[in-house]
Amino acid sequence: MRKYNNIPPLRALKAFEASARHLSFTKAADELFVTQAAISHQIKSLEEKTKTQLFKRYNRSLQLTSTGQLYLLSIIESLDQLEKSSKKLTNRNSRNTLSISLLPSFATKWMAQRIWKFQDRYPEIEVRISACDSLVDFDQDESDIAIRYGRGHWEDVYSELLFEEQVFPICSRETYDKIKNNIHPNLLLSERLVLDDFSSDDWETWFEKAGICLDRPIRGTRFSHTVMMLESIENGHGFALGRTPLVIDDLKRNIFFAPFNVNISSDYAYYFVCKNGHESNSEIAAFKDWVFKEAQISIKQSKDFFNTQFPQ
Repeated sequence: MRKYNNIPPLRALKAFEASARHLSFTKAADELFVTQAAISHQIKSLEEKTKTQLFKRYNRSLQLTSTGQLYLLSIIESLDQLEKSSKKLTNRNSRNTLSISLLPSFATKWMAQRIWKFQDRYPEIEVRISACDSLVDFDQDESDIAIRYGRGHWEDVYSELLFEEQVFPICSRETYDKIKNNIHPNLLLSERLVLDDFSSDDWETWFEKAGICLDRPIRGTRFSHTVMMLESIENGHGFALGRTPLVIDDLKRNIFFAPFNVNISSDYAYYFVCKNGHESNSEIAAFKDWVFKEAQISIKQSKDFFNTQFPQ
């Protein structure tokens, strides 16, 4: 038995959506490059198919009926999903496009400085970077790859640890110059601390490892995004907890300074993630090979920096 017997022709649905948006058969006709009579015929056929009056017709205007308004919402949602799915399929088939989802902080502070190397090596692959805080849904979104930040416990995806991170206080050159003759973790008890949504618990862990007993909760200016927090630190506004992948480049350039030889390991890490079974696709495999090599370089740079900064 054939399914979808109640679905009207697509051209009728497009005519209805355009007419409802413009409240004009004439403007809908202009948009769809057909005649006004063709639009009127499509709407009439749609109303007969659904046995419902969708528009109230006046001499010089249209108005959606209450039923037409509800139907419009469903049609818009369905057409949007069809457009999105078709666009995704068309883009993938027309050229080698690789869509990568990243946290804004990781995209800004790590990937943006390195992605050009991948583009130079694979000029035939068009890369699209999407920076967002939410977890990508590979069945619904256009992303092929994600670099996720967490503990790695995600179902129904392929994931592999990319790199772990070390966490430690950082400050600007201006702030460092003020304290460089009296560098001791105790001084942070009287300094301005800057936080993001991840760092409150890490500050407590760091103070504990530094041998400092806190007698009050950690307080300070809190930013919802790490990049904003780091911008505040760069401008000399106190101390924040830096995370190796996000600050190693700025540490090497002496934009940030790490005054204390006390690091903690984060409970979170960065993972390469894609849809199950897609990790061997040619474009995805090429990016995976490249990004893991770049991660190893970054890890070595972090170790070299701290070995130089704090020789054993």
